[in-house]
Amino acid sequence: MRCTRQCITVILLLRFIVVFSQNKGDTYRREGNLENAIVAYRNNFNKSPEDKNNTYNLACAFALIHQKDSAFKYLQKAMINDNSLWVLADNDLLYLTDDKRWKLLEKSQLQKFQRYHAKLKKPNYAKELLRLIMKDQAYDYQFDMAKLYFMKNGKAPHWYYPLSVLKQETTKDNFSKMEDLIAQNGWPTYSSVGKIAADGPLLVINHHEKEAIRVKYLPRIKKACLETEGSCVEYAKIQDRILVNTGKKQRYGMQFEYDENRILVPLPIESPEYIDQRRKKIGLEPIKEYLKRKINYNWEVIQKESN
Repeated sequence: MRCTRQCITVILLLRFIVVFSQNKGDTYRREGNLENAIVAYRNNFNKSPEDKNNTYNLACAFALIHQKDSAFKYLQKAMINDNSLWVLADNDLLYLTDDKRWKLLEKSQLQKFQRYHAKLKKPNYAKELLRLIMKDQAYDYQFDMAKLYFMKNGKAPHWYYPLSVLKQETTKDNFSKMEDLIAQNGWPTYSSVGKIAADGPLLVINHHEKEAIRVKYLPRIKKACLETEGSCVEYAKIQDRILVNTGKKQRYGMQFEYDENRILVPLPIESPEYIDQRRKKIGLEPIKEYLKRKINYNWEVIQKESN
């Protein structure tokens, strides 16, 4: 039976309602209003239960407010046909990891990944590294809310300070765990543990309080990048952080600061007219695209290429 113009209009309207509902959920989440985000995501789930992205977002929102049963209920629905490993590194779900249901999810996702993708040489090592990433990103949602507060009020909220102490303690514990894992299993590579898991040590190293740690590991991180066995994005972040923290200009444009208007801008860059040439050599996108996507900054320096 052919669909009339009125029928098509109704279908498009229903699709718009579903998308708008999910967008409302995303907006509420970004604003820190998780209760309203859950209402919007759940409304969308009732209208379009096949929308796995919305269902996953609903599970994450429940996890963030420590409602485990609801989080697992929707997470299991979202992961039915998903064979990736990202869920095992998602810090939104950190509160769920001490539950026996999480171990079942870990086992299931690793089995599906091994079945549908190139098999990992060290799957158990990958699982441990994914947990490192999750813990490294712990409290990121709360820190995002602190940034919003700062941008609106020009000062940090009072709850930021105890949270930052917890973050530092987590980072120290993570670093010790990372060193033990590397001593037992060797440096992680894309071919041995997968792209997501291999980034674990790089994140931990980048967030360590001591510059000497980043300097110590930088040659190994650069080598993995150039051999396409490690993240060049994380290498660039760590290289730039070392330069900035030692009073030098960054090379890849990966480090930012707040200006007098509390807006994020890139820190000073060495020979900015050649930055795209440097970024291209290690496979990074043009600086204009990166800064617009990352901090909504308009890069206007005309690029050149040296001979």
